[in-house]
Amino acid sequence: MAQLEITLKRSLIGRTQNQRDTVKSLGLTKINSKSVKPDNQAIRGMINTVAHLVEFKEI
Repeated sequence: MAQLEITLKRSLIGRTQNQRDTVKSLGLTKINSKSVKPDNQAIRGMINTVAHLVEFKEI
């Protein structure tokens, strides 16, 4: 099963509450923090919501 490594690259200061909650639910707290999640439609949707704040790659 494919996995995604997600990295927070930009700050959450000045972002909407929805974006803050999405980043938190992805397991990211500080800039450059990383999280590994399964590759499924729900996680892809969360990444699309905050695509301008995160980077991801398949592992």
